[in-house]
Amino acid sequence: MRYLGSKAKLLNTIEKVIDKYNIEGYTFGDLFAGTSCVGDYFKDRYKIQSNDFLYFSYVISKAKLNNSRIPSFSKFTKEYKSNVFDWLNSLEFTPDSNYFIYNNYTPIGGRMFFTEENGKKIDGIRIKIEELYREQTISENEYYFLLASLIESTTKFSNTSGTYEAFFKFWDPRATKDFVLEPLEMNEQELFAENDVYNEETNSLVRRIEGDIAYIDPPYTVTQYVSAYHMLDTIAKYDSPDIKGVGGKRGRGNKNSLYAQRTKALSAFEDLFRQINYKHVLVSYSNQGLVSLDELVDLAKLFAKDGEVYIESTDYREYQNHRSSKKRNGESLNEVIIYFQKDLSLNKSPLNYSGSKDTLLPAIIKELPPSVNTFVDVMGGAFNVGANIVATDCVVYNELNPYVYEIIEWLLTTDKTEIIKAIEEGIAKYKLEKGEKEPFDKLRSDYNERDNSPLNLYLLHMYSFQNMIRFNGKHKFNTPIGVAGYSEDIKQRILNFKVKTKNLKMMNVDYTTINWSEFPPDTVFYFDPPYFITSAAYNDGKRGMKGWSADEELELLNTLSHIDSLGYKFILSNVMHHKDRTNHLLQKWAEEHKFRVIEIGTSGWRYSKNEVLIVNY
Repeated sequence: MRYLGSKAKLLNTIEKVIDKYNIEGYTFGDLFAGTSCVGDYFKDRYKIQSNDFLYFSYVISKAKLNNSRIPSFSKFTKEYKSNVFDWLNSLEFTPDSNYFIYNNYTPIGGRMFFTEENGKKIDGIRIKIEELYREQTISENEYYFLLASLIESTTKFSNTSGTYEAFFKFWDPRATKDFVLEPLEMNEQELFAENDVYNEETNSLVRRIEGDIAYIDPPYTVTQYVSAYHMLDTIAKYDSPDIKGVGGKRGRGNKNSLYAQRTKALSAFEDLFRQINYKHVLVSYSNQGLVSLDELVDLAKLFAKDGEVYIESTDYREYQNHRSSKKRNGESLNEVIIYFQKDLSLNKSPLNYSGSKDTLLPAIIKELPPSVNTFVDVMGGAFNVGANIVATDCVVYNELNPYVYEIIEWLLTTDKTEIIKAIEEGIAKYKLEKGEKEPFDKLRSDYNERDNSPLNLYLLHMYSFQNMIRFNGKHKFNTPIGVAGYSEDIKQRILNFKVKTKNLKMMNVDYTTINWSEFPPDTVFYFDPPYFITSAAYNDGKRGMKGWSADEELELLNTLSHIDSLGYKFILSNVMHHKDRTNHLLQKWAEEHKFRVIEIGTSGWRYSKNEVLIVNY
């Protein structure tokens, strides 16, 4: 099948890359499937997850990936005593007003995509396939196979260069031949597993699915596939759309690919790399793509395990169409495969702090906007969120509580082995054990009276009641002994704790003093305040810290409205309803500003609450 960007000639190269890097897995995501030649090639080795936002591609993928060979059409054969392809090809059709191709894309409709006879045949067979399926003479699987066969056969009789943005003003010899429906060309091999086929926008889909190997073959140029292959979508859907122009194009709806737009392609890749939940990522790309190869590789490094990205090059002949770029400066097309392992780790903070979002991190990350230049964790706390966000430039950690801030600063800036050594020596020095009150009280007294170091506060936090960091009005630590303590889990969390974004800025200020307008475009501000309708040790206003009442709630909402007015994006974690209470201030504010409210799950093992995110984008 003639298809712009087809990877049929790259199949061996893809296979060699998989072998070279010892890539293993059960699932293979073909996320920009096109004619599904890649998924079809690997369907005997992996469970294929195929996706394309064009419907005709979905039809072809359904046909190739749900069949190990041409379907038997047993019920049809039994009833009609004929091969279904021979039968369809033998039929004579009389066009009427329902024959959409005949009436619009042949000389009858003033266009020369097909001869009148072939247009009539395409319509007649398409209608007959639908009738056979509606009458249950063919199964769903057989229906998609016949429909895919019609789509592929149509391309062999089209009076075009291969795409459907325009037709030849003369009759190409292939277009004047009599139309023949032939079985879809595919690999006849046993299926490794039952495959999944999707018809969605890839960047949305990857937020819901996961797998082992992802193959990404996005558009490289400004050619919009929805425009180039509108004809095949119309034949597949057969929905008699409103069409316009010389090319008779159907409306694109929201099907324009961001990857084919110069100003949006890079952010589309950023979003895809951030959201994709596959261990191994292979990207087919070109040195003449809208995003430069260097830019794409540098972007991939931000999301790759240990920043390691590999490039495999192969010679590949370019498909020419009427919009091919003339600005090549003599540079030949070089098709490459970029490979990296995605860093899928989420590093939980070693600080057990009330309200931490470690369990909700995946849900929060899924809701990030496509481009995040700078991520500001405005009320950072244990820094579970900001530390795990990949921003292209910088992550900012801000925390008002100076004691919490000092612990995070100490954990991030001190050598990990030194931290572990100091903790274990401190435990031995005070003879700390779970539930042992006397040594704990001795440490607490020493911290309050003579050595209020981050190390001692961290030790207290590990052994205190519910790991609370709580102070009295004189800023003396006053949490009693609990039943927790140092563990191998905490040790590993200390060793793993790092910030995923290269540049980190740390701030210990009241958020109301921040000059929001100083931040660059594509900054995302994340707020995780005390929740107005829940209870916590840090928001009762009785511990020597800033409390959280209706005044503070309104102050926060006004700040968020101001950030919105400046053109920045924000994310607010909060609780709208809890037990028999509703945060009416928050609810009314979100409704008035038409901000999105997203339910993301339940947090808290002791006092669970249903969390929401409120975003202004």
